[in-house]
Amino acid sequence: MKEKYVCPVCGNEDSRYIGYSNGSPYCRLCLPFSGKKADRDFKVKENIKLELSYPLSEKQEIVAKKVKELLINKRNVLIHAVTGAGKTELVYYSMAYYIKTGLHVGFATPRRDVVVDLQPRIKEAFPSARVISVYGSHSTVIEGDIIVLTTHQLYRYPSYFDLLILDEIDAFPYKDNFLLKSFFRRSVKGNYVLLSATPSRKDIEEVKADSGEVVTLFERYHKAKMPVPQFVKTGPYSIYVRTLRYLKKYEEESKPVFVFTPTISEGKRLFGFLSFFFHNGSFVSSKEEERKIDIQKFKNHQFSFLVTTSILERGVTVRDLQVIVFNADHALYTQAALVQIAGRVGRKIGATSGDVIFLAEEENDCQIGAIEEIEKYNQSLEVL
Repeated sequence: MKEKYVCPVCGNEDSRYIGYSNGSPYCRLCLPFSGKKADRDFKVKENIKLELSYPLSEKQEIVAKKVKELLINKRNVLIHAVTGAGKTELVYYSMAYYIKTGLHVGFATPRRDVVVDLQPRIKEAFPSARVISVYGSHSTVIEGDIIVLTTHQLYRYPSYFDLLILDEIDAFPYKDNFLLKSFFRRSVKGNYVLLSATPSRKDIEEVKADSGEVVTLFERYHKAKMPVPQFVKTGPYSIYVRTLRYLKKYEEESKPVFVFTPTISEGKRLFGFLSFFFHNGSFVSSKEEERKIDIQKFKNHQFSFLVTTSILERGVTVRDLQVIVFNADHALYTQAALVQIAGRVGRKIGATSGDVIFLAEEENDCQIGAIEEIEKYNQSLEVL
């Protein structure tokens, strides 16, 4: 009987994705991932120290030390922390411990834009370390003391990381992606830490089944409550007028705004309408080549608003930001996505409040669930 072929790169054994060349099997599922692999003998620099320019909060300190202790005891960890809690800071102590002992540390995330933003932050915390970023075509150098990378690039690191941190485990394209999850599992040599503001029950169960523990932090760094979204009922045409009025209000208050749309086509249509009345905004999505420039202009206050798809629902912090969710009852807006979007607001010390407006014809279960989840987080602060 012919032995079943199992791909040595991704573990695929589904015959639908296995082809044959000159009688030899190959995997069509991971065929595009054929670049060079990292050198497992790469030596991490000695005497790398964590140099934080700001103190952790009391709760952050407790969680960070607990995570480090669990990892020392060879336990995997899922950190369930509310948006704005400072999830990255919660793993710095653990990263410092592994690096100090010459071990390989990686920090992975599903989206390239987050890698670009994250690399300088980690470099600032570990100034003497070679902190590299690996994504897309940016893969000439793939070894460093700390490697910040997209989940797509994990295939370059088979059985490599003594500590691998994976942020935004519920984000596209990682969520429910067999190939990316396989790359993740196969790149972990030691232990891992998962980070999420909105883990699913399945995520929690999988970690516990894998000798792991869930650690929670429902307090933001500045200790203020999360702004609770407000549902505003609209019609198919009045929603445009409502959006216009909110933008006018925020412009008069000199407050920046994200207007989230569920699809690229809706975003383009809405921005086209708003452009008749405002000339200080832009539209950004994964398909817009100039999005980095436009996002930076927004951060520099050259734009007062951005119409955006889900590309900005994570990893972005803007002072005094207000959020409008256009057609919030769309099927693409899950409860988790709406919580993430709402979490963009009130993240800065001294600017902990703001509006989150759900504009829709109907208030559905996802909107109600997102509001209830945020209220639950806020209630937990009252009893701490």
